Amino acid sequence: MSKQDHNRADARFNKPGQAKAGKSEQDIAAKAVLDNMARLKALRLAREAAEPPPAAKKARAKSSKKSGEKAPALSDWLAGQQSGGRRT
Repeated sequence: MSKQDHNRADARFNKPGQAKAGKSEQDIAAKAVLDNMARLKALRLAREAAEPPPAAKKARAKSSKKSGEKAPALSDWLAGQQSGGRRT
């Protein structure tokens, strides 16, 4: 193959009107998604920084029962529910 043939083949393969496809559509779409996620994260962090911190949760009130007391037996509880007007 002569140098002239080689140059002609290169010219046909690398047409001047065609731009190289550097990035595919999938790469461009993936970059757009990542850019959007980064933008949303920055907005969320800015919003959270502007808000006052949430108040600490209050401690639960202690039960009025002493730890040594036992709960009533089930039969006693059911009897109390029936006498109170509840149907079981």
